[in-house]
Amino acid sequence: MASSPTSRRLALQSTFVTGLGLATLGSKTAQAAAAQERFMPKGASTLAELGKKLAAAPRRRDFKTTQMILQNRDEWDSEALDLVLAYAGRPKQVWNNTQLEGPWLNLMRNAMNAQVWSFKHPDFLAVSATHGAAHIALFDDAIWEKYQLGAMTKGKDKTNTWLKTPLAAVADPGAIEDPKGVYSPADNSITVLQQRGAVFLACHNAIWEFTGHLQATGNNPDKVSHEQMAAEFTNHLAPGVVLTPGIVATLVELEDAGYRYA
Repeated sequence: MASSPTSRRLALQSTFVTGLGLATLGSKTAQAAAAQERFMPKGASTLAELGKKLAAAPRRRDFKTTQMILQNRDEWDSEALDLVLAYAGRPKQVWNNTQLEGPWLNLMRNAMNAQVWSFKHPDFLAVSATHGAAHIALFDDAIWEKYQLGAMTKGKDKTNTWLKTPLAAVADPGAIEDPKGVYSPADNSITVLQQRGAVFLACHNAIWEFTGHLQATGNNPDKVSHEQMAAEFTNHLAPGVVLTPGIVATLVELEDAGYRYA
């Protein structure tokens, strides 16, 4: 059956929006890579190189559907994850982060500060193995608004505050002892920590289970299937985030690669 003019127009609009979204993602990732140069500690050549490679590594964000168990490398950010696993800098630490409103960003920031300036390890890499409730911090504002994710937070946040760049980020990065500066508790932000070299891993299993919960509770404004909703959430991961087939399993790979578990 021939498609109607209306359906053809909607298909073209969908293609345009998807393309625009991918272009925006690439632009934001490039901006993050540029900002990384500002925050990179002196002597962190290996960490800086990883940042450049991760910024260039592809992130597939054009899924139409996705299944419960990922079986092929093109179903997650395999090239970016390989870079993280192969990171040659030392030391490197992976944080098992599950509590959205816990101290996870503060702890990662403190670890980075002490490793870089106290123990003189500028190439120290902090990785967030993000799943559980903390995982909703890795989705963009479009998904937060559409599915009212703020209702699940203590403060009923309307937007994803974990991704926002605080005012402290514009302070002088050379002033490392500034109590309200770049490296202070006033600058606990996923975006800023990424710019400092930290890597945030996303969990497909968390996406699948979370979207299953939304389906079960009737939070499905477009009346899509579970497979379609999981794909939509995957497509709206924040710039720079690395999608894995599952965090708990990926933790094994990271520990085998020499990461210290926190």
